[in-house]
Amino acid sequence: MDDEQKKREELDEKLIGDAYQRLLDTYSASRHRQKVDIITKAFNFAKQAHKGVRRLSGEPYILHPIAVAQIACEEVGLGSTSICAALLHDVVEDTDYTTEDIENIFGTKIAQIVDGLTKISGGIFGEQASAQAENFKKLLLTMSDDIRVILIKICDRLHNMRTLASQPASKQYKIAGETLYIYAPLANRLGLNKIKTELEDLSFKYEHPDEYAAIERKLQSTQTSRHELFDLFTSPIEQALDKMGVKYVIKERVKSPFSIWNKMQNKHVSFEEIYDILAVRIIFTPKHREDEINECFNIYVAISQIYKAHPDRLRDWLNHPKANGYQALHVTLMSKQGRWIEVQIRSDKMDEIAEQGFAAHWKYKEGGEIEFTEDEGELNEWLHTIKEILDDPQPDAMDFLDAIKLNLFASEIFVFTPKGEIKTMPAGCTALDFAFSIHTFLGSHCIGAKVNHKLVPLSHKLQSGDQIEILTSKSQHVQPSWINFVSTAKAKAKIQAILRRDGREIQKRGEEELRTFFKSNDIEYTASAADQLATFHDIAKREDFFQAIGEKRVILGEREIDILSGKKKEHTGGRWRRFVPFLMNNTKVKQNENEEKQTLLVVTDKLNRKKPIFITDDNITQYKFMHCCHPIPGDDVLGFIDNKKQIEIHKRACPVAARLKSSFGNRILDAKWDMHKTLFFDATVQMKGIDRIGLLNEVTNVISRQMNVNIHTVNITCDDDIFDGKFEIRVHDREDVRVIIDNLKKVSGLQEVSQIM
Repeated sequence: MDDEQKKREELDEKLIGDAYQRLLDTYSASRHRQKVDIITKAFNFAKQAHKGVRRLSGEPYILHPIAVAQIACEEVGLGSTSICAALLHDVVEDTDYTTEDIENIFGTKIAQIVDGLTKISGGIFGEQASAQAENFKKLLLTMSDDIRVILIKICDRLHNMRTLASQPASKQYKIAGETLYIYAPLANRLGLNKIKTELEDLSFKYEHPDEYAAIERKLQSTQTSRHELFDLFTSPIEQALDKMGVKYVIKERVKSPFSIWNKMQNKHVSFEEIYDILAVRIIFTPKHREDEINECFNIYVAISQIYKAHPDRLRDWLNHPKANGYQALHVTLMSKQGRWIEVQIRSDKMDEIAEQGFAAHWKYKEGGEIEFTEDEGELNEWLHTIKEILDDPQPDAMDFLDAIKLNLFASEIFVFTPKGEIKTMPAGCTALDFAFSIHTFLGSHCIGAKVNHKLVPLSHKLQSGDQIEILTSKSQHVQPSWINFVSTAKAKAKIQAILRRDGREIQKRGEEELRTFFKSNDIEYTASAADQLATFHDIAKREDFFQAIGEKRVILGEREIDILSGKKKEHTGGRWRRFVPFLMNNTKVKQNENEEKQTLLVVTDKLNRKKPIFITDDNITQYKFMHCCHPIPGDDVLGFIDNKKQIEIHKRACPVAARLKSSFGNRILDAKWDMHKTLFFDATVQMKGIDRIGLLNEVTNVISRQMNVNIHTVNITCDDDIFDGKFEIRVHDREDVRVIIDNLKKVSGLQEVSQIM
């Protein structure tokens, strides 16, 4: 046993030594000022602190901090301070050492970053939604002081995703959901394109393993034809560039599995129908660095003489880089094979910034390790925006999370002020968003706007290149409806703050009215009695109930007295059906809520959350099947333990599930189907095509006679000879739907066939 132990320790030491040596080699090859001593000191300290601890995979724990430091150095381009912080990032959280100890040994800067990482450890999210969002606030606050905190956190998350296989399935969904919800958009916003793509693909791989494997197989099988197309397309381009004397490389860019799947879902198309899987990237070394933008356009002129360019698909990110620093010229050309192919033209510097983000800037700066200063312009502007949102405390922390996310995902447009200044705004923003981005006073007193000298309403959506003048009036006040037509986090936050201020007066009025009502009916006023009435009116918060009374949306009368005196509200029934989108043969659906409560499974502490739950023909009535995504057998699903300790079933790709995974990760369960085609479920198939005599007959023939499937409801419209039909059918599982769709696609005249929720 001792020999075995010794052997294992020797093996561990070799693993650790090799990993650390690779880190040092990578660091030595970088342009950062060489500070090997402090890195070695941090490594030895962390190694000692984590001694004897192992990860779930069985490897020594210290390999995780080394791997995070490796990613920070090699893939993000960070220097010694960040490498030390990455090596030490779990020490304060997992051992008895404190932030003060780190500060005494390694100095203030490293200690600050480690402290920031400790605050947001274990993922952004804890048990409660509000706590999660609070942690996210901490993360962003820390981030705005030193952005290295968030960069190392992304590196930490990337390594966790790479080693996710050792975790149970429920944990995998939580971590993958969290990654897609927060970390991938953050990486994108910080310009870490390579990392963003890998985070998305890894999340997709764990959430939808079958779909991921299917797309990987198809990419593999179509590889040869893609290479041929690439060679044929690029051959004349290479000749033209050689003639110009340009030093270049041409790369083949293949769309990532996640992007392909996303497009298949959103556009309802098959893999074969996606035409932009292949893109071409021209990366050149400019003759003169200051002239690289002109050289990009020279290359564009040369290649547009070979192939016809798409007039509407020229994207100039050269003169107006994206907020994350991305620069390139995108043009879409028609190949000789009749395929549109996107070509991205960028210099070597632009390419590195596109892949590595802001860190790549440092390669082109003189001197050693660059401190984070104000010259990262656009990024600091973004951080400043976040700070502004943080300065206004919001009662609902999850709203805050969503607001931030809005801005993380947003692509940009460029608009002009009346004086001709350029402002970067998120795509889809309105004139009111623009007003609030200039000044809160301007936004709150805005009555309309002039866009390109034409009068438009507040809700008018802005386009790139618009010039906007805001019109104001002192008599104008913020309206509740405004919240519906702003999209930026800043405008939403400001409107909510003003409405809350106004709402407090209304709430006060409503509370006084409620107290008077209690008094006039000789009922004692208590907080629980007020909550009872709020629940009766389906209002979650007492304050909202006061507001509803103040706004006369709730009129107090006899019903309220009945509730307070113990007489029950009549139950209208029908809720059961909403949660169970299936029909059982010859069985009436029970509509009594009491029976619902008895039937549904209630989770106890005995439930092993690491093991999957199996949905069978016998126990299916014990679960809630949510109408937000309409899951049926064959779908990738997960379980979620709700506030009543009952289990909801969602599709893993459902938007509601995405929020649950990232918000209440500890309540997520792995769910599997074990059905035997005895029950029926509702599914809706949509089809579009060219109308002709007999088309409807053929469609119903395919569904009813060939497939022996019952059509429940039909909705058909025919406008200008375009057939548009929705068929609600009763199927056993997802495979039935797939077969029906495949057979319908063979019907002459049908152009699009897809399943909708």
